[in-house]
Amino acid sequence: MSFVSHLSRLAVVAAFVASTTFALPISSSARADTVQAAAVDGKAAEQAAVATDPADAAKRGVAAKAIDKVKEVAKSATDILSRVPCRTPKGGMKAMGALPHVASKLVAGKPVVIVAFGSSSTQGWGSTAPEFTYPNRLAAQLHRAYPSANITVLNRGKGGEDAPEMMARLQSEVINAKPDLVIWQVGTNAVLRNLDPAETGKMIEDGVGRIQAAGSDVVLVDPQYSPATTSKPEGTGKMLSLMHKVAELRKVGIFPRFEVMKEWHESQQMAFDSFVISDGLHMNDWGYACFAQLLGDNIIKSVGQVKLGINEPQIQQAQKPL
Repeated sequence: MSFVSHLSRLAVVAAFVASTTFALPISSSARADTVQAAAVDGKAAEQAAVATDPADAAKRGVAAKAIDKVKEVAKSATDILSRVPCRTPKGGMKAMGALPHVASKLVAGKPVVIVAFGSSSTQGWGSTAPEFTYPNRLAAQLHRAYPSANITVLNRGKGGEDAPEMMARLQSEVINAKPDLVIWQVGTNAVLRNLDPAETGKMIEDGVGRIQAAGSDVVLVDPQYSPATTSKPEGTGKMLSLMHKVAELRKVGIFPRFEVMKEWHESQQMAFDSFVISDGLHMNDWGYACFAQLLGDNIIKSVGQVKLGINEPQIQQAQKPL
């Protein structure tokens, strides 16, 4: 095979792993195939490096960079899988309630659209690659659970925002997408920016009402447990209380991210740097992976027994993020 052919293959591999617009993360088996292909192409490129044609020097440089990128992403994936298992909190988690719009679409065999709405935790700050963000992790898990379903997860996260900015784009970036489910991560930046908790709570309640009126299920995600939020205990406590009250009043689900992460640190005795990056706020690849795994488990449980030729996946008590 010519050097140009090897380079073409490398370009495909590099483009795949470097893409920032993943519709769905690759599966473990697909990632293994990609890494294996990269290894083969790496050997081929090394052999091509001894070619005597000086005109190939620049091409060899491009090939080497492509190989390095593949190896870097593969190493990150391996690091996640070697970490501690992602465990369901002791005593289980409170059910998020029914998700009737999602369930009805799955039963009818119709496409399901999920919008992940939020700030930097949704956008993926702290992750090392797009496939390690929680929306992409969640999409992969739901496709494993419902392999015949057409499920799309849209990432509508923007760093630094909270309820005021999110409400300004709620119609254009969320409701106009006609989602069946909106996962709304909110509240953390309100605490960090010392926004009035009561006003923030009113905006969240109004936003939830608008989403429901548009015909979507809603799941709220409360602030993370991290040094940045625990350093503001009063504001964080008020925000948690308000968000859970909104969920109760509007009869929507809420994923207790704060309590889940608190258990990682206190009960499972994990150091903060095991799941939070050095800024003391944003989750790392493992943190996003476990968060997505537990959120996905709850969504699957809430949807219930969906007749797609498979049974509802059994929730495992201890598993490594895939």
